Amino acid sequence: MTVASAEAPPQSRNHLLGRLPVDEYAVLRPSLETVRLPAKRRLAEPGAPMDAVYFPLGGVISLSATDEHGGVVEVGSIGCEGMAGLPVLLGSDRSAGLLHVQMGGEAERMEAGAFRREVERQPVFRRLLLLYTQGFLAQLAQSTACNRLHSAECRLARWLLICRDRLSRDDLPITHESLAHMLGVRRATVTETAGDLQRRGMIRYRRGVVTIVRRDRLEAASCECYRIVREEFDRLLGVRVG
Repeated sequence: MTVASAEAPPQSRNHLLGRLPVDEYAVLRPSLETVRLPAKRRLAEPGAPMDAVYFPLGGVISLSATDEHGGVVEVGSIGCEGMAGLPVLLGSDRSAGLLHVQMGGEAERMEAGAFRREVERQPVFRRLLLLYTQGFLAQLAQSTACNRLHSAECRLARWLLICRDRLSRDDLPITHESLAHMLGVRRATVTETAGDLQRRGMIRYRRGVVTIVRRDRLEAASCECYRIVREEFDRLLGVRVG
């Protein structure tokens, strides 16, 4: 079995796919379809069947919890470090929540049936996915604690850093309304908090785009949750994600 050299260009912008041995990726490649996922597209509804999984190449996909009154709050997110559709890996055919595109970008789409077959017959692929699952569960647990224990400023700084890591750029296409959904706060709270970060020179906001101006200051304003989750992904997969 030949593993791609660490110095060689990655075979995929998705880190899970990029870490596959060359021969396993070659077998997997025909089942992958590169698709463009626009912002706000819903990939799976709560409790609905999932017909595909997604490996983001760019952009951010959110897993959100909903209530009967239409309330939505993000509980987890997926970028180029992972895969959207873990219930399919775990043996279910239904989504645990609302899966929707928070920031648009490309992804590799794989039919659920083909995904299950490849997981069964490709051991390295299966192991990488299980390690990623552990990292994602750590993210969920830390996000739950963060939402309960930390201020809106800390949480906003953390979320912007996560997106910066995933998109590898300082300009983040996101609205205050979307940030409010992700943080589980009122839009007015996001406007006030983002305004304060802007006055202190950490970010710049123009309509629909947040630009990180001073990453070092933003990281200092974030809580320890950013570092904890980043280090867990790094430990498991060699992938730094907040």
